[in-house]
Amino acid sequence: MLVSKIDTRPEPPYAGSERETLNGFLDFLRATIRWKCHGLSDEQARRALLPSELTTVAGLVGHLSYVERYWFEVVLAGEPDTWKDRLAADPDAEFREALDVPLAALLDEYERQCERSRRIAGERELDDEVPFRGCSVSVRYVLTHLIEETGRHAGHLDVLRELIDGRTGE
Repeated sequence: MLVSKIDTRPEPPYAGSERETLNGFLDFLRATIRWKCHGLSDEQARRALLPSELTTVAGLVGHLSYVERYWFEVVLAGEPDTWKDRLAADPDAEFREALDVPLAALLDEYERQCERSRRIAGERELDDEVPFRGCSVSVRYVLTHLIEETGRHAGHLDVLRELIDGRTGE
């Protein structure tokens, strides 16, 4: 088993405020996504190794960019959902379309999206709420949900990376 030595992920604070802790864990997981992709070729990133042909490194990075965009830009900031029609036609569009994009470009877009998400969340209080699906959702909920979503897919990337080249690590 190989453990990657290229680990520059920011550690979440051990005794930070609620905001610092939420942001710290989310940024740690965001960095984990990039870390798990480090050194992979485009072909490796597109390779389907699990029964679901869309669970690829590229597909997961594309999906996570969409998730960041949706929750922060669409839900919190109230911007139009530019993916709505594509997802209505193909519920897996963000996974499928990512297969045609080089991994470096997917990761760059993911980083840009994370920066926009940080800015949008940082302009609001944790208790701020916006209308959502007939009720409301808070910034705290969105940050917590993104920690859960990003963590789950970081786990998928752990498995894919081990299947691709045997590399393991936290």
